[in-house]
Amino acid sequence: MEFVQPSPLTTQDLPMLAPSPANRYPVDHAERLRRTFHALTGRDLIDPALSPEAAAEGLFHAPFVVLSHNAAADPLLTYGNRAALELFALTWEELIQMPLRLTAEAPDRAERARLLAEVAARGFIDDYAGVRIARTGRRFLIQRATVWNLTDDQGRRCGQAATFREWRNLADAGSERRR
Repeated sequence: MEFVQPSPLTTQDLPMLAPSPANRYPVDHAERLRRTFHALTGRDLIDPALSPEAAAEGLFHAPFVVLSHNAAADPLLTYGNRAALELFALTWEELIQMPLRLTAEAPDRAERARLLAEVAARGFIDDYAGVRIARTGRRFLIQRATVWNLTDDQGRRCGQAATFREWRNLADAGSERRR
């Protein structure tokens, strides 16, 4: 019997543990989010004066939504801050197993695919709006979202991320949430 050495895994191949003080709120991923957002938009996702550890914790507890997904053919969500977990009604374990396509209703998936292709080509887009769906079936309209490409330390595309502060539940047209 011949022993075959498995190919080494990188941290990007493994799902992240739920962000917490014990694992330093995935500092590496938070730094990737910060670095790529700033490089593409010229803006800061969170206070640039914060240490990487403080920024990772601050990003997780931020009053705005931040989500990311990997670059697979059928992308999986890889990160969601507390605001994202609450909005999409997900636990951390549910989030990191969820295909991105399930965050949109079937009729809206073609538009979502077009959006992702545009972001891949241009690097980022601002002022995106679209209907999304929570795990509970609640529909909501996200507004003024920024979606951008994520790259690894070698500059290779490794996914995309989004952030937004505004959404409106569609079941109750009068309830707009602004943080």
